[in-house]
Amino acid sequence: MAKINAHSLTDTYTLTNGVKIPVIGFGTWQSSPEDAYNSVKWALEAGYRHIDTAATYENEEAVGRAIRDAGVPRKELFVTTKLWNEQRNSYDDVLHAFRDSLTRLGLDYIDLYLIHWPEPAAHHQDWQHLNAETWRAMEHIYHLGKARAIGVSNFLAHHLDELAKTQKTPPMVNQIFLNPHSPQPDMVAYNAAHDMLSEAYSPLGTGELLKNETIGAIAQKHGKSPAQVLVRWSLEQGFLPLPKSVHQNYIQANADVFDFELDEDDTQKIGALAGQGRQRQDPTTFDFSKQILFL
Repeated sequence: MAKINAHSLTDTYTLTNGVKIPVIGFGTWQSSPEDAYNSVKWALEAGYRHIDTAATYENEEAVGRAIRDAGVPRKELFVTTKLWNEQRNSYDDVLHAFRDSLTRLGLDYIDLYLIHWPEPAAHHQDWQHLNAETWRAMEHIYHLGKARAIGVSNFLAHHLDELAKTQKTPPMVNQIFLNPHSPQPDMVAYNAAHDMLSEAYSPLGTGELLKNETIGAIAQKHGKSPAQVLVRWSLEQGFLPLPKSVHQNYIQANADVFDFELDEDDTQKIGALAGQGRQRQDPTTFDFSKQILFL
């Protein structure tokens, strides 16, 4: 059973550059602008201080309005957004895309800026150069102080190994598809060995795990919901989970995970779920033009 040094939503992990990031983030993937506005306001009212969005979610403007209307001081917030594939055909494209995200969010800086996917299908043949140029622009944004931290999302080891050949500032975060169905132990170990925090998007298994009998039994044992068990599991694995909901009561409940611990039996039973259900998408073969399942 892993021990975690977190007792509230304002506790933090520390990135390699010293920036502190709240241990649970609030996700906004698949949220319409209206839903994103309401859910982010509810999340901030519930005590979340870490909000995750992306250019391709098409809700940055709504997220920014919710942040302003919630009235939480900017210095208390941690805001993440991401650079989409079609916005990074060149170094200058990245800079323009970043400025556009800042404008939509209505912010002066971003706390964490991520490359959303490593290898868009349209650039499959020159992905090494594409990622290197993208990262060079990300480093420029970082050194200007417009992003307090920079990182990647959905990157695999070979993408990161290639990036390391030209990078001057290593990525600080790798946000990947992490949950009991898809724990990605090799990638998690790689991230740790390279001082990158593993952020867990879809920590509830895109909803699949909420109906899992094993998770349900563990939840009943602790007097908690399946979602609370899954968020707690992520924390005990050393991940930073990004649970998402558009329902106020679930948003509040998903953060109520600091008053119980999973025991060794729980952890073993949850570990046995690996390889079941949905798994991560492979960015080397995934065709974004046809379908986007996990972002």
